[in-house]
Formats: sequence, structure tokens, C-alpha cells
Amino acid sequence: MMSHMKLEEKLKKHAGEFSPVIPFDPAKDHFYQFDFTSRNKELKSEQIADTEQFGSYIQSKLAQHHCRYGIGGYNEHRTLYARSKHFSVPLRSPERRAGATEILEEEKPRRLHLGIDIWGPAGTWVMSPLDAIVHSFAFNNNDSDYGTTIILTHNIDGIGFHTLYGHLSLNSIKNLRAGKRVGKGEVFTEFGMRFENGNWPPHLHFQIIKDLEEWDGDYPGVCNYEERAKWLENCPDPDLILDLNKFIISK
Repeated sequence: MMSHMKLEEKLKKHAGEFSPVIPFDPAKDHFYQFDFTSRNKELKSEQIADTEQFGSYIQSKLAQHHCRYGIGGYNEHRTLYARSKHFSVPLRSPERRAGATEILEEEKPRRLHLGIDIWGPAGTWVMSPLDAIVHSFAFNNNDSDYGTTIILTHNIDGIGFHTLYGHLSLNSIKNLRAGKRVGKGEVFTEFGMRFENGNWPPHLHFQIIKDLEEWDGDYPGVCNYEERAKWLENCPDPDLILDLNKFIISK
């Protein structure tokens, strides 16, 4: 447990040494920061519920601000999760697939986002920020779930941790196997289309996880607000690795 407490410190120590997770040119590419909280009065619930309309909204904002990508979401209380019953179902232990019924959270809607989303075209390459092995992968095919998901395991100065990549292409896991080595900067997946990414406009969900517990091919990316301290402690700010917030344009 003590090593987990030092992860953020180690990531800060190695800032600037990680490979970009997506292809971009720091000299000219900027990121538009999306706000999917109740403060965004421009985006209507009917647009969020319809993936085509939601995708059009994403694209129009990126075009309007001349941005290649959109970004945001860490520790954000998002009203958009009302689009699916998936975020109103209580989380259960990883053994739930074997019929266990232990509830990890009370039956409250999950709205607090634990990762960073990067919005961009389907097919956008995704690279590993540092050397890794594939921990697990799955096709989490609930409505508004991750869709195709890959979890990598890393080690930094003797501290092990994981990164999760959601909303990927099914082709990404076609010949994948647990234990496969992935090199720093290696392209290992890509943004998926709506039929394979949980029915979302194309984007990447990137999340750091200290303790994966018994989860395999999946880990909650959204928690209920009352449980935020526990979940955020285990899922530190992804920008410690991404280092992309400095490229966000002013609205």
C-alpha cells in the first residue's frame, strides 16, 4: 500500500519522459476542453441521447475552434450519463460474472468520471506511454459502456500500476493475448466506431489505476459522487502521464 501512495510522486518525477498516447504535433495542435456537466446549457439531453446528434455536436465544436482533438472529464460530475441505464446499475464485484451478488456501491446513479476522454476520429492511433504488458482485454458491450477495452500493466521505479483504454476498435483485440509485451510508443490500438465502442462518438477513455483488485478486462470509469474520494485515490489524474492539459485552448 505504501508504494501506491508514491505513484503520483513517481509520475511527476518522470514528467516529460512518457510517449504521447495519441499522434499530435505540439507545435500546432490544440485541444478543445469539453464540459459535460450541468453547466453546459448548450448541449441538450436529447442530443446526448442520440449518438449521431452527439457526434455532430463534438465535431462542430472542434471545427469551430480549429482543434484536432477534444479533451476533458477527469473528476467531472457528468449529467450525460443519464443517457443509459448502465450508469444506474450498482457496481458488483468482479466475480459477478460467476453469479456473485456482492454490491460494491449503493444503488445510486454513477456520474463522476475517473478518466480523461480524448475525442477524435475513429481509427486514431493509440500508443503506450511506456513499456507495458497486456494485463487483460474485453468487449464490454453494454449500451454506453467501454465497448472494446484493453488494460496494460506498467512498472515505474519499482511501482506497478495499470492504464485502461476504452472505446477501442474490435480489430484491436483480434489477435491480442494477456502477457503480450507492448513497447513504449508502440501503436497497439485505435479509436473505435460506435458499434464497437459502446455506442459513443469516437473517443479514447484513458485511466490510471493503482490497484485493479480482481477486475479483468474492465474497471469502473464512473463512480457515484458520494464514493468519489475512494475511487479518485485509486485513479489519479491521467494528465500526470498524458501531459495534454497545457495544450487546451481558451474558449
